[in-house]
Amino acid sequence: MSRITDLQKNLFGGTTSNARQFGMIFTLVAIVLLFQIWTGGLTLTSGNLIAVVSQYSYILILAIGMLMVIVAGHIDLSVGSVAAFTGIVVAKAMQEHGLPWPLGILLGLLVGAAIGAWQGFWVAYIGVPAFIVTLAGMLLFRGGNQYIGNADTVPVPEGFRKIGAGFLPEVGPDTGYNNLTLLLGLAACAGVVWREWQARRTRLEMKADTAPLWVAGVRLAVMLGVIVFATLRFAGGRVGTSLPISGIILIVLVLAYSHYTRNTIGGRHIYAVGGNARAAELSGVKLKRVNFFVMMNMSVLAALAGMIFVARSSASGPQDGLSWELDAIAAVFIGGAAVSGGLGTVSGSIVGGLVMALLNNGLQLEGVGSDMVQIIKGLVLLLAVAFDVYNKSQGRFSITGTLMRPFRRDDPAGTATVPAQAPDADTAKVAG
Repeated sequence: MSRITDLQKNLFGGTTSNARQFGMIFTLVAIVLLFQIWTGGLTLTSGNLIAVVSQYSYILILAIGMLMVIVAGHIDLSVGSVAAFTGIVVAKAMQEHGLPWPLGILLGLLVGAAIGAWQGFWVAYIGVPAFIVTLAGMLLFRGGNQYIGNADTVPVPEGFRKIGAGFLPEVGPDTGYNNLTLLLGLAACAGVVWREWQARRTRLEMKADTAPLWVAGVRLAVMLGVIVFATLRFAGGRVGTSLPISGIILIVLVLAYSHYTRNTIGGRHIYAVGGNARAAELSGVKLKRVNFFVMMNMSVLAALAGMIFVARSSASGPQDGLSWELDAIAAVFIGGAAVSGGLGTVSGSIVGGLVMALLNNGLQLEGVGSDMVQIIKGLVLLLAVAFDVYNKSQGRFSITGTLMRPFRRDDPAGTATVPAQAPDADTAKVAG
């Protein structure tokens, strides 16, 4: 029984675990297995997994930015409109003014930064609630998209389409797999092993509680198994397809933002503001600067997501970006973020986004109508959060309760006593 207790404590939410989101991962696995059986094995085919990443990568990118906004205690309703507005501006610049596509991408990021600065100014320095500012932005930039594009579709050049519809190229000898994808998988396995070893060594040097070695081995085996399986699936697609370029962009963003939110002073300040803005300000956190940053960062990622979608669709249109903000918000909350702010992780939001993406994909494979898909997704969101809240109130295993463990003053295993502690930051330096 002690081994089971050790496994539950350290693998599913103990302070020595590097994966506190495993509870939601179980939900993801259950959905995958359900649709794998229901669809006769179509869900986990190479072609379908590649399509899922290609189709939903822009929503997952939005979820990364939305997490930081929600953690800081705000909400952004404008991301779909910002993505659509950026897409039409970039498409028009390339089609009508001959702008080279690399400069088109740069223009799109600058447009996103300008919009984010505009909205961040109203939120951070004028004090208008983000809900109101972004609601106005949703109307403003949706109208801007239709005005600039004259409610027409605008095609984009072939080179630009690579960021949304391109794949890693075929190089090297014929192995039956995409060699670059295999190399990325090997690098990911090496990175996971190194990170596990580094985290364990750090905790030993600090004389902190460390998970039993066998538990660390189980956790490592699970992660390596998932990486190897995914690598072979993405590398084994039909000739000409492999890991999408949009998937590469997503992976880079996940790694970068995970590091920023967990291991930097700036990232920890975001959690501090969301946990208790007044206390954070009294502790020296630049409240206006943090609020300005999260709003501008969200718009930049929305611009990037919009360009990826336009590249995949080969054209920008007036219906781009509709309801994207709702999908991004749902992904963040399903992934364990707190409605009141101060709590949530990038990895959790990605898992939440994958839950919604695979649910949507599985229902489409079974030919379920779009009306029922929306109904089911709404019920899943409601039930996922309600079930977690109920478990927490009954003292059972709870995703939200697990994520909040490091923040509780009455938990002797906790590593922090103030809201400034970011989840999964066991080895991070204390913000100064």
